[in-house]
Amino acid sequence: MFGKSIEIYRATRKKHDLLFNVYFMRPIAAFVVGIVAKTPATPNQITLLNLFLFVIATALFVALPDYRGGLVAVAVLELSYCFDCVDGMLARHKKIASKEGHLFDFFTDEIKAVLLAAALPIRFWRSGALGIDGTEWPAGTPGFLFAATGAAIILASATSLTNFVRRPEVSGRASQVEAHYETVVAEKPKSLVGRIGSLVTTFLRFLNHYPSHIWLFALAGRLDVMFWIYASINLLYLGRGWLGLILRFGRPPRAT
Repeated sequence: MFGKSIEIYRATRKKHDLLFNVYFMRPIAAFVVGIVAKTPATPNQITLLNLFLFVIATALFVALPDYRGGLVAVAVLELSYCFDCVDGMLARHKKIASKEGHLFDFFTDEIKAVLLAAALPIRFWRSGALGIDGTEWPAGTPGFLFAATGAAIILASATSLTNFVRRPEVSGRASQVEAHYETVVAEKPKSLVGRIGSLVTTFLRFLNHYPSHIWLFALAGRLDVMFWIYASINLLYLGRGWLGLILRFGRPPRAT
């Protein structure tokens, strides 16, 4: 079974992936794929399962606002993410990957991002946590409810922006089965400034990929810090994206 898992991992891994996935989550997911592949379960059903587990995780964040509750919620979230890896790997293993399945998977990822952004501040509203001003806010502080609303709006807007800029009419690239970042040929920057920028982008991408590090913040008892970082990164992404759209669509028409 171990040998089969290695074979599945090598055949179904993504071209460009995060270290957390490469060395931890996808090897586990490959083992699960080896089991699930023997059943009638479909990749889309696995996608629904991971969404269901994620909903449970976010409910646990709110229902169990103490330290141990945070660890339990994160454990369920990581289980959900494992199945999030399994669905695509299963599709590639069975050679049944489709554009519809990829879009459905991304759609559920959007839902999960908004749920997490809204659930964490509600958790802090119940327990007290670090506020946006860097001071400890007590339980019941209305600012956390404003943060839940604002973060949900930011995440929903950011995912809508991503959907828009990936459309073939806007990007100029045909829609593909693989994730967008897998289909783009990444050219390594040659200049020092370009390399530094690339490292910064990689780090920000890591921070934005909450399954890679949320467990570390949970162990440290600082899910509040993780939330403010996550919301801020997505706000920066939203601002940068809108700046590009304004420059592209807001300029006056060229004189003919």
